[in-house]
Amino acid sequence: MTKYQAVGVGNAIVDVISQCDDSFLSRMGIDKGVMQLIDEERGEFLYGAMENRTQMPGGSAANTVAGLGAVGLSTAFIGRVRDDELGRYYAASLTDVGTTFVNEPVAGGEGPTSRSMIFVSPDGERSMNTYLGISTDLGPDDVPDEVAGQAELLFLEGYLYDKPQGKEAFLAAARACRAGGGRAAISLSDPFCVDRHRDDFRQLVRELDIVFGNEHEWKSLYQTEDLGAALEQAAAESGLIVCTRSGHDVVVVEGDQSVSVPVQEVVPVDATGAGDQFAAGFLYGVATGQTLEVSGRMGCIAAAEVIGHYGARPEADVKAMFREAGLI
Repeated sequence: MTKYQAVGVGNAIVDVISQCDDSFLSRMGIDKGVMQLIDEERGEFLYGAMENRTQMPGGSAANTVAGLGAVGLSTAFIGRVRDDELGRYYAASLTDVGTTFVNEPVAGGEGPTSRSMIFVSPDGERSMNTYLGISTDLGPDDVPDEVAGQAELLFLEGYLYDKPQGKEAFLAAARACRAGGGRAAISLSDPFCVDRHRDDFRQLVRELDIVFGNEHEWKSLYQTEDLGAALEQAAAESGLIVCTRSGHDVVVVEGDQSVSVPVQEVVPVDATGAGDQFAAGFLYGVATGQTLEVSGRMGCIAAAEVIGHYGARPEADVKAMFREAGLI
């Protein structure tokens, strides 16, 4: 039976990326800098409005697991794609970085492979418009116990909570992982996702081992504008919490230990995947027994690499970058 160092569970989404200016976002009624769920008709409309489209594999948890695979961990991903052109492309993209795509592309199904239209403005901010398609069908039957139960680290994305069967898949995977002695982690995903599922996420902070969020998500979770108060409450309830703060120090808290990790400011080409790759770098540190500070620095290096180019997955040798920084 294969034992994976890291397993991700989440939406399998193909990212379609295009550049635009702020006036385009206004004309199209797109909220800047957030992820919006859209229907198929809206998806077709926005897709048609994109110029110079670039297609890349995405999905929050899948991006993180692909990043972990790229630095040499044994990885697997649990998600659903249709047996169509985008689905086959998606499955191959994970295989190419050494990650096992656990679920075969589905021949039938109600919807096509999921896709997200991402508009990148001149400041590097990304505005995501996601049509979930077949990935919304992800349920507990898609989570093999022998995969989740053999994971040393399980990484889950908060977006799964938008559908009841996704929530069930999430809980099944987390229980199997922890029963097998592994650690389960979650990303809060975005402030609107937190707003939609606040009570559930507060419970997860208490039950899971590692929780990632940015400053807006933590403040939303505890309904306060005082980040310090939000993190203090989270730290009292969770094992390990991580807070990223766009260009400012990352805060990591575990028990009575608190670490502030400096961030080297980088002008982003495309901010897509920054949080996903920060999680990959940080979890690599956790998986290899590094300190909280070193894990945080690894996360910052991985995030800086991915915002230096288009797309949500690393292009450079991130492990070599860790080595150059004296971290390994």
